Amino acid sequence: MTAVTKIEAILYLKGQPLSIGEIAECAAYDHATVKEGIGKLIDEYARRDSALEVIETPQGYCLQLRSSFQELVQNLIPVELSIGVLRTLAAIALSSPIRQSDLINIRGSGAYQHIQELVGQGFVRKHRTGESRYYLLQLTQKFHQYFQIDQLPQPFKSNSQREQLELQITSAPGEV
Repeated sequence: MTAVTKIEAILYLKGQPLSIGEIAECAAYDHATVKEGIGKLIDEYARRDSALEVIETPQGYCLQLRSSFQELVQNLIPVELSIGVLRTLAAIALSSPIRQSDLINIRGSGAYQHIQELVGQGFVRKHRTGESRYYLLQLTQKFHQYFQIDQLPQPFKSNSQREQLELQITSAPGEV
């Protein structure tokens, strides 16, 4: 086993950025050998047509998937959403489209972070209509594909039914 392959294995197994010192400690090599090995790895990955790359970050060196594969990652790896984020998503789904301010009234100020996460994950679209001052939140196609829902039912026959569900969502035990 060469120093380069051992360093590559360490970067792969650790799965996080490592400093030269940390790599040297794991590999039982001196700093010069690690620096040379990292340089060779960076060159090798840059030359070959690979989905992986070795990069330097402020925290150290890491082996990672090239950024051009991010869309593939988002489509293949299941999304983990907290209970609070799922409740916010449910409130959006039941009222889509919904004004962000109305959602905040239903879910509380923690929903701002939930909205940011849901937009980042691609489940919700946040936009302004015309010259309005408020944001409108809508479900995206990704939501429908991910949850395998073609069309959401309209569960409310009256505003009182909607208000009752909103009360249940906001007062449910657990995470907000």
